[in-house]
Amino acid sequence: MFRSFNRRFIQHGLLFCTSALGTGYFGQYILKKNKLNAASPALHTPEIWLDDFPTREVQIDAMSNESEYDIVVIGGGATGCGVAVDAASRGLKVALVEKYDFSSGTSSRSTKLIHGGVRYLQKAIMQLDREQYHMVKEALYERGNLLKIAPHLSYPLPIMLPVYKWYLLPYYYAGIKAYDFVSGRQLLRWSYLITKKKALELFPMLKQEKLVGAIVYYDGQHNDARMNIALAFTAARMGANIANHCAVTELIHGDIKVDNAQGQPEIKKIIRGVKCFDRCQSMKISLRYDIA
Repeated sequence: MFRSFNRRFIQHGLLFCTSALGTGYFGQYILKKNKLNAASPALHTPEIWLDDFPTREVQIDAMSNESEYDIVVIGGGATGCGVAVDAASRGLKVALVEKYDFSSGTSSRSTKLIHGGVRYLQKAIMQLDREQYHMVKEALYERGNLLKIAPHLSYPLPIMLPVYKWYLLPYYYAGIKAYDFVSGRQLLRWSYLITKKKALELFPMLKQEKLVGAIVYYDGQHNDARMNIALAFTAARMGANIANHCAVTELIHGDIKVDNAQGQPEIKKIIRGVKCFDRCQSMKISLRYDIA
């Protein structure tokens, strides 16, 4: 009877591993098949690439003397700096202003995790949700991309999951192993089980009562604030003018002649620029952008 139980247990384990592996590779095939085969244009090499980062005074002086910009970005968080880098890399004249400091808001208060989405994978499996699965695959791809392009700011992070009920141990372990298989080429390191004794050695403050063991798996972690500042500096080296502690105080409006739905010309109000106040030097700056 005991041998029969072991045989069935091994058979079920092999069946689960084979199914998880097949699901992972089949999902990768479907995801690649459904992606748009659009040809990506060659990356524009900016005409300006500064060897040294310009000082803030130089940046403010350039903003004061520049007649018009292609893009004016308000906000020096992750999104604003990312837009500035993208635009500057395409040869556009860019200005970016931030009221406080770069990454002083939400962009420096994240969980610091670059996760592929274990919870999303659980929904994808339990609810047979294809979109959730695609979300996990996309997140895993971006995690690998970030670890590759910024190894000085991101790294694999071991995460320990304590388990307090014996019947949940194989359940969690199966889910984490499925996460490993779905990661495919983006796998950081294989997950593994550790004993109760080892878990308490690593984390002595864990609740010991009813602790069964723990599971360790890997996701990514990065320094969000430094990544944000790196984006700002990259934009500046590509020719963008950036300034922190420079608050937008007013929008500059202008008129433009357009045709309405009936084809008749009419005048509409548009935003042509912004007025800023440099909080460090107590001076006003006007930034205008070309809408042609």
